[in-house]
Amino acid sequence: MKILLVLAGLLMLTACSGGPPPPDWRTDAADLIEHYQKHALLGENILAERYFQQAVGATGGAGRVAETARLWLVRCATRRAMLIDDACAEYAELASNAPNTGDHAYYRFLTLRWEALDVALLPDQHRDLVRAPAVKRPEALSRIADPLARLLDASLLVMRQEADAATLTLAAETASERGWRQPLLTYLKLQQQQAAARGDPTELDRLGRRIRLIEQSFTPPRR
Repeated sequence: MKILLVLAGLLMLTACSGGPPPPDWRTDAADLIEHYQKHALLGENILAERYFQQAVGATGGAGRVAETARLWLVRCATRRAMLIDDACAEYAELASNAPNTGDHAYYRFLTLRWEALDVALLPDQHRDLVRAPAVKRPEALSRIADPLARLLDASLLVMRQEADAATLTLAAETASERGWRQPLLTYLKLQQQQAAARGDPTELDRLGRRIRLIEQSFTPPRR
């Protein structure tokens, strides 16, 4: 069963139903980028990168600049959802000559340039967050239904220094519910730092047990 959708519907590589069958490069890239996201969120970085490079090879081999740029944008969004400070430079370079307006709005959203951003060009699950005053954004976050969009937006609020403790909790539990251990580990460690700062040994112990459990899951069992 497919458990991940391409972020924000950006890729749009598959053909509409009723039309001619899509070319192989489209279907291959759509499948490969989904596998990239799945394994990146699990923290299986070598495998994730292999899938991503194969996706880029599919669109690049067809000479499709816009679609290749969009793959890099999806990669940037996935990494930012995991609190990795990716500047989306590869997307910006590929899209520099004739950027798609919707994609470029999403790029500005990901890179925190929300001032003068045309919110109507964003995927609808992000619009309320951007429109809300900074103090209301954590509340708007809780109304985002899509887990990956919610995790991404939480991470962007952290990067903008607009996140509160509830934001970290919501992000951690979103990642936990989906089994996305890479961002879960990052958010639990942020919560651990906060617990240490306020001198809360009970919370430190609780978080430490969760962190150890996740870290052990990265180590293959001994035969």
